[in-house]
Amino acid sequence: MAHIVTLNSPVREDWLQQLADVVTDPAELLQLLGLEQHPELAAGHAARQLFALRVPRAFIQRMRHGDAGDPLLLQVLTSRQEFTDAPGYTTDPLDEQSSVVPGLLHKYKNRALLLVKGGCAVNCRYCFRRHFPYQDNQGNKRNWQAAIDYIAAHPELDEIIFSGGDPLMAKDHELAWLIAALEQIPHLKRLRIHSRLPVVIPARITETLCQLLADTRLQVLVVSHINHAQEIDDALRARLQLLKRSGVTLLNQSVLLRGVNDNADTLAELSNALFDAGILPYYLHVLDKVQGAAHFFVSDTEARALMRQLLSRVSGYMVPRLAREIGGEPSKTPLDLQLRQE
Repeated sequence: MAHIVTLNSPVREDWLQQLADVVTDPAELLQLLGLEQHPELAAGHAARQLFALRVPRAFIQRMRHGDAGDPLLLQVLTSRQEFTDAPGYTTDPLDEQSSVVPGLLHKYKNRALLLVKGGCAVNCRYCFRRHFPYQDNQGNKRNWQAAIDYIAAHPELDEIIFSGGDPLMAKDHELAWLIAALEQIPHLKRLRIHSRLPVVIPARITETLCQLLADTRLQVLVVSHINHAQEIDDALRARLQLLKRSGVTLLNQSVLLRGVNDNADTLAELSNALFDAGILPYYLHVLDKVQGAAHFFVSDTEARALMRQLLSRVSGYMVPRLAREIGGEPSKTPLDLQLRQE
């Protein structure tokens, strides 16, 4: 068990307040950024009917005022391109909408995904679960208990992945209940938490949460979801240090997105910013073909070319694995093996 080191200044436990005070109107978001007169951006407002807009103000503060091509804005702003009915794109690109028990996906032999909560602090427009039936997989103690019973009955499982939605939408006392139950299952070794919430609301990394993760017998990994170096600010760096001092391993996964990070220099800057913040680049995913997100697509050929360029720009340990997830496959499908062998 690790002993955490607190921040020098008092930690404000205000993440729930920030979570409640988010922007949900595309017009307000554009107005805050001085872009309300931009016709192309304004034309996408109706896409909120397809997938609600939701973005915390702490994340908006990292966007560049007056820049219609800001990489953070493009990830969250509604677009009229979302109405395009693109061939090959579906509402369930990873074949996930049949869980073994509500909220539990046993996708891989040794690990299972527990969809702790269905909501997110931010709605990313490329989200592969934007059409997921969360109403049938609600994050509550009844469903969690059914998942725990399933996990206990399957000794091949040694790792549980908290996913969602966003698992850190659960309050600290709910996570404490879950972790206490899981650590009683002897064949479990690791707990992995995939979350974007600390990125968009750094205050979510509370001292209470860090102490909880420090005290569990399980090895804890937190996988952040950061796509651009601009997402990493001083507030996030400070909270990440709390996690590191609690003995948590920090990894990152990104999605390769047209117009956001489809550039080798941008990817190199991201890898450097991640490593400087104490996070190891883990995966770079090609886009999951979810209906409404085709305008973000970068082809495999382009993706491999970018990775080849990235290999010449940063040290090998800062190069993420280029991968795709295919529904029903026993693992991620690497797309960069040939690059690493050349």
